[in-house]
Amino acid sequence: MVMVLVIATEAMLFAYLLFSYFYLASSATGKWPPSGRPELTLVIPNTLILLASSGSIWWGERGIRRGSPRRLVLGLCTTLVLGIVFLSIQGIEYAHKPFRLSTDAYSSVFYTITGLHGTHVFVGLLMVAVTLVRALRGHFSASRHLAVSNTAMYWHFVDAVWLVVFTSLYVSPYFT
Repeated sequence: MVMVLVIATEAMLFAYLLFSYFYLASSATGKWPPSGRPELTLVIPNTLILLASSGSIWWGERGIRRGSPRRLVLGLCTTLVLGIVFLSIQGIEYAHKPFRLSTDAYSSVFYTITGLHGTHVFVGLLMVAVTLVRALRGHFSASRHLAVSNTAMYWHFVDAVWLVVFTSLYVSPYFT
């Protein structure tokens, strides 16, 4: 229940930030985004990587529900690797952006939203790592896996938020 409240609070934060993005876009007197449409070369594969991580944690959680600690460990390891790859590619993308945090309103809201999401991915990775250590120590079974379920729920939330962020910041400029 507490994880549901955490997720609801975080969802409201992202909704507020995305509202800010669309408010700025609708108020812009020039072109939006000012630097042109976002490049999708890195972000599309990165989105697929993050979606795959949701699949791997689901697969691992389903495994422990069926009494397979090995499947849980494999699912968590895969999720951990995919999450690290996602953040690494996001860092590469940041390094190649034609703008910086303080360039204009667009860059500020872009880095705030994607950076906050990246922070959530990092927190999710910490949760996955702790859950993995606990799984390796045999803490979970088919009847005892609440921490796994909470970690998976948070991870799915982070992935769902990314889909909204991706659609809003990367895809929507192609329709204006």
